Amino acid sequence: MTALARPDVRLWQSWSAALLEFGSEQVHGSGTIEVPLEVRSTTPRETCAYVVAELQRRADPTVPLENDMVRSDYFWIIDSDSDADSDAGSEEVVGFIATRHDLNAFLLETGGHIGYSVRPSRRGEGHAGRALRLALEHLAGLGLNRVLITCDEDNEPSRRTIVAAGGVLEDVRERTMRFWVEPGQGRRQR
Repeated sequence: MTALARPDVRLWQSWSAALLEFGSEQVHGSGTIEVPLEVRSTTPRETCAYVVAELQRRADPTVPLENDMVRSDYFWIIDSDSDADSDAGSEEVVGFIATRHDLNAFLLETGGHIGYSVRPSRRGEGHAGRALRLALEHLAGLGLNRVLITCDEDNEPSRRTIVAAGGVLEDVRERTMRFWVEPGQGRRQR
């Protein structure tokens, strides 16, 4: 079952495995692009703890943000399997999604309100579509009634996912497709 979970160090092993799967590919929605090199050279658990603290800081409305950053809520896309014989079940980090409360100039052009990615081994299973619908519900709960989502022009799976969520193409800017979605307007997927 696909769910969104706030970043949590207890999932550091699954988080680390997910990131490793991306290789040199950019991990949209993960918030890891800004992790300093000295932190990246620590243990995976320590790196995860740094990332979790940083993502919590970016979501905290009482903490001032630097430069042109916007308030964002980060989630890990989780595939949870509740085992009837076990109280714990299992949770695997299958991707990442960021929900941005506002748009700055860069996000208006190419980034959008939502950035997401699913680890390569778990693509094609519907996690992106389900996570995107949950993220749209989250942004609707914050009062956003119109949300920008973008994808690269050659990313057909992402384009289909956005359209299925109700995305209407506005235009293409420098190979970036820009879709507007009204939360709650997308098709129901199973």
